[in-house]
Amino acid sequence: MNKHDPVIIVGAGLSGLRIASLLTARGFNCSVLESRERIGGRVLSEEVAHRPDLGRFDLGPTWFWPHYERTITKLVKELGLRTFEQYNTGLMLSERSRNEPAQRYVLPEGTMERSFRIMGGIQSLIDGIKATLPPGTVQLNTRVTSIRQEENGAITLETDGKRDRIRAGAIILTLPPRMVARNITFWPQLPPDLIASMDNKPTWMAAHAKAIAVYERPFWREQGLSGLASSWVGPLQEIHDASPDTGAGALFGFFGTPAKTRQELGKDKILKLVVEQLTRLFGPAAENVSALLYKDWSSDPDTAVDEDAEPLRDYPSYGPLLSVESWENQIIFAGTETTSEQGGHLEGALQSAERAVSELMELYKTQG
Repeated sequence: MNKHDPVIIVGAGLSGLRIASLLTARGFNCSVLESRERIGGRVLSEEVAHRPDLGRFDLGPTWFWPHYERTITKLVKELGLRTFEQYNTGLMLSERSRNEPAQRYVLPEGTMERSFRIMGGIQSLIDGIKATLPPGTVQLNTRVTSIRQEENGAITLETDGKRDRIRAGAIILTLPPRMVARNITFWPQLPPDLIASMDNKPTWMAAHAKAIAVYERPFWREQGLSGLASSWVGPLQEIHDASPDTGAGALFGFFGTPAKTRQELGKDKILKLVVEQLTRLFGPAAENVSALLYKDWSSDPDTAVDEDAEPLRDYPSYGPLLSVESWENQIIFAGTETTSEQGGHLEGALQSAERAVSELMELYKTQG
């Protein structure tokens, strides 16, 4: 292959866009195919309808940790993005019963690792990378359904079940491994041990849902509360201050309620229970929500398969997938589930992007 052979990147999440940016800077011809109608993948930052003044709130990943996540920290600086520290000042709440007031605790100094957020949400990072790409690099609403190696060694892709004959010199797959194994057909078939390895990598965040209650101001801070809370009662199991750096207030929570139960209850009932819980914890002012935002990733067909509905009991065994020698290594796997360090995090997605580019450069040297 040479730099004029198109490199097709499947998935316009953080790793896919970063790969395209790095390759474009090296003079490669790239195209990013994305099944969704938006970029970002599991990064999702939303504004309140008709109230952009309240800010943009993360329904996907929220934080990064500069102390030990060097890759994302460097990129944030390169893109000129502004950050602020996660608010954790004040008392923490612990709820063990609906009938008893939540207990208040002072967290010892240093208990929580300092984390940072990006102004405008993590979507600002996605938008910043996208701005480095030539117009037309990303094709939305384009679902890859099969990948075929032709007799002459060329690779062609089908999208949305149609043989569009998209030709590629190499393919970089950045989708969650389970999504690749279940939704894309390969000819010749991938080795069985590789398919098994992909099936055994749970998709990070796929079993979770996030709810965000947005307020005109972070009133709990006036009560000496940090916004941090844990609950044995639910529906939210873990709650954090999600307020922008100035102005509006917001609380977000991860659910302890299983995915199946959430789906049976439905969005309206779930959000009613969320407001009831926040009112128990933070007082009557919590009822006066300006907006409620909700994303159940277990119901997202571009994120989760049925097995992902089961919550993770232990940290998954993530790491690189095997190279496919039968395809002359022209298929490369990336994404946050394919990195051994910081797998599942934004940092892991970026590390996998750098590794994938290194693998492609080696392929270019041997076949160019």
